[in-house]
Amino acid sequence: MAREKFQTLTEQMFYILLCLRKECCGVDVMAQVSQLTNGRVQVGPGTLYSLLEQFTKEHWIRETKTENRKKSYLITEEGEARLAEEYLRLRFLIADYERWGVAGNEEETDGIFCDV
Repeated sequence: MAREKFQTLTEQMFYILLCLRKECCGVDVMAQVSQLTNGRVQVGPGTLYSLLEQFTKEHWIRETKTENRKKSYLITEEGEARLAEEYLRLRFLIADYERWGVAGNEEETDGIFCDV
């Protein structure tokens, strides 16, 4: 069964949308993602501009202004909703991980263990 487009967001997608809660251009987004994640997540120009185009088509972001070749973007209500959905999905993952026994919390798993 094929996965629905954008059913889950990559880290790069998540951070791009997060950065676009404030109006900025692509170069600023790349710098902000790197700064926000202490360099753990990098977004190259090819990936960034491809995602900006896709997010625009999905109505998750909108172009706010163009100065020469420099375009600025801002997240839309639809994009905010998608970002919030992803945040909740990640919270559920964390809760499942914690429920299934983080080191030292085996008693919280109701005796259910899986051999890996």
